[in-house]
Amino acid sequence: MDRPTALVPVGHLSLGGHGPEDVVSDRRGRVLTGVADGRILRVDGLDDPRAARVEEVARIDGRPLGLELLPDGDLLVCDAEGALLRVGLEGGRTDVLADSVAGERLRFCSNVVALPDGTVYFTVSSRAHPLHAWMGDLVEHTGTGRLLRLAPGDAEPEILLDGLQFANGLAVSADAGFLIVAETGARRLTRYHLTGPAAGRAEPLVENLPGYPDNLWRGAPDGPVWVALAGPRVPPLDLLHRAGPAVRHHAARLALRAPYRPSGTIGVLAVDDTGRTVHHLTRRRSGFRMVTSVCAAGGRLVLGSLWEPGIAVCAAP
Repeated sequence: MDRPTALVPVGHLSLGGHGPEDVVSDRRGRVLTGVADGRILRVDGLDDPRAARVEEVARIDGRPLGLELLPDGDLLVCDAEGALLRVGLEGGRTDVLADSVAGERLRFCSNVVALPDGTVYFTVSSRAHPLHAWMGDLVEHTGTGRLLRLAPGDAEPEILLDGLQFANGLAVSADAGFLIVAETGARRLTRYHLTGPAAGRAEPLVENLPGYPDNLWRGAPDGPVWVALAGPRVPPLDLLHRAGPAVRHHAARLALRAPYRPSGTIGVLAVDDTGRTVHHLTRRRSGFRMVTSVCAAGGRLVLGSLWEPGIAVCAAP
């Protein structure tokens, strides 16, 4: 599918908090998200956004980013300030699963998935820039992102991939044979093989995306992987990435001092396990900007954003 179709808004829902960066839905069609003040929120009734109900189900001391619901009802939470957490949604218990790797404190923990055997995979977007300076990493093109694995019972995660360009969203293939990793800074989806003769190897799955991929979400195993595009492609940034490290470092310092406003063009993709685009939905002059996550709930698409004070509900294709 080459031509995008319209992303049709149904409504916006304010959450009373800033930056619902990731959105995931449960089996009852409720949506979970985390906001900047550390609250984990659950939203019910999104089939009618005007009547939806928002409740706080947990709170962490840091900044929640990527979320993953577990079969027992607990929630894995990537704390951007330095840890992978397991949070009980009944009672709010919080356990630290990992806060360091290879003797280095975790920094910018971004997204997470869990396999049925209890193995957890998660990304670190950057070892050079924290969350509040994410733009610096995209401009500098540091290639310090990582894919990590935490096996059941292990105290510290293992580094599977290093040198990724702003490693971000994660999804598991339908047969659990590989992971899909979003590399925001490279505008690509990378496949990391878990099983078979290629186990432990990585290769591009989709390259030259029309925007910068952020969080990934998959509902049913036989369904597509939804890709949030945090912004449309910026050709001058592609040119800058070909410059030397010193030039990119200087440009990053300038970018962090400049005022930033996201593009009014937003988009989401759905891809299958071969990398084929199933859906490409876009909207120009959108009032809801910087889409960092997308999931399906109640027959709608729900969008999250690091920039906005709420979530958006759109028609499903």
